[in-house]
Amino acid sequence: MISFNFENDFSLHNQELLIKWVTLAIKAEGFKLGEINYIFCNDDYLHRINVEFLDHDTLTDIISFDYTVGKILQGDIYISTERVADNANDFNVTFDNELHRVMIHGVLHYCGYKDKTENQASLMRSKENHYLGLLSEIQ
Repeated sequence: MISFNFENDFSLHNQELLIKWVTLAIKAEGFKLGEINYIFCNDDYLHRINVEFLDHDTLTDIISFDYTVGKILQGDIYISTERVADNANDFNVTFDNELHRVMIHGVLHYCGYKDKTENQASLMRSKENHYLGLLSEIQ
């Protein structure tokens, strides 16, 4: 089950399509969907989580808490829509494109992909692009 939760004034369009897309990506990676909660929030909300739980005093666009058991993906994915908007502007992409990238990024972490090294980040970006392409195909 995928659920969307909102801690700010943000609203998400095409929720059914996004559920289908994330579910397809999870299956394509050889996993099963357990329960994934997306929590959309502002910078202050996510910053507090970053400080309290990760001891990082920085702004970020996403924090994911992974509760995966075996091949069943589960977790909470917090996304700052303010960071997504700023990053979309910085990268010269649409808000929706950047939002979808961040949404699949969290799921890819649950699938075992990392992004700490240059090679890991390159593979992560390739996977993100692949699944963004899949989203375009199923729309």
